[in-house]
Amino acid sequence: MQFRTQIPISKSNNPIDYNSKVLSIGSCFAENIAEKFDYFKFQNETNPFGIIFNPVSIEKLFRRVCELDFYQEKDVFFHNERWHSYEVHSDLSNSDRQELLETLNKAITETNKQLKEASHIIITYGTSWIYRNLESEEIVANCHKVPQKQFSKELLTVDVIQKSIQNTIDLIQTLNPDINFIFTVSPVRHIKDGFVENQLSKSHLFTALHQTFDFRLSTFDYFPSYEIMMDELRDYRFYTEDMLHPNQIAIDYIWKLFSENYIAQESISVMQEVDEIQKSLRHRNFNPESEQHQKFLAKLQQKINFLGEKLPHIKF
Repeated sequence: MQFRTQIPISKSNNPIDYNSKVLSIGSCFAENIAEKFDYFKFQNETNPFGIIFNPVSIEKLFRRVCELDFYQEKDVFFHNERWHSYEVHSDLSNSDRQELLETLNKAITETNKQLKEASHIIITYGTSWIYRNLESEEIVANCHKVPQKQFSKELLTVDVIQKSIQNTIDLIQTLNPDINFIFTVSPVRHIKDGFVENQLSKSHLFTALHQTFDFRLSTFDYFPSYEIMMDELRDYRFYTEDMLHPNQIAIDYIWKLFSENYIAQESISVMQEVDEIQKSLRHRNFNPESEQHQKFLAKLQQKINFLGEKLPHIKF
């Protein structure tokens, strides 16, 4: 008797290995997966402009990056004693306007370079709901706690999302025609929009993605992180205390499925070596001066040196 469903996942034709350079962009779930890449010492860059949820804001950032369209004073504003940009996350906000502009423009330059060199890009869409600034009529990525009356809330249509996704792809391919795309929809539920509204939002993302291209035939990959959470992990014990975000058990499980299908087979043994070293580095000894512990440290350093000789970019 079968007690659970299991999402079928096709193995990628362009798997990630330790020579790959990965750029991850999008919702907070993009950061969950990126933390795994960081732990296993893959070459990975994540959300240089902070967490971004909706497709149009992601497209805007890629347009700036690909066209090297740098931020100017008119692109930032002052609120609650800090300077902000409506296009990026509040993590980048700064009390000094010039420092904010320098941070944003440095991110453009560095991301442009990373995008040219990247072998894979992972884009995680979070929601179809957007906020539009009433004065500028521009869609914002973050409201920065500006009063709600200054924005209208809208649900992006499937057609608008589809066009935005295609624009994003076109921009990236202009800069790097050989890059491999992996798309996913965040399993985080945006219940502040409403339960029904969250499902509607996600359905618009799914429809737009699958209408943009046929994942069975194209070189684009779709990883079903949302579907895994909803169908395989359909129990609240897999959520954090807010009952909205996947907990560490869920993240570990989703990563396991990702790595089995999107990581090159020859890299699995290296991941195991890295895991052993990471666990050893976190080991706390009650008697650090003992001969036994010194031997343990010497053996650990030997493992790190051996791995570093094979893959010089791996640093602990």
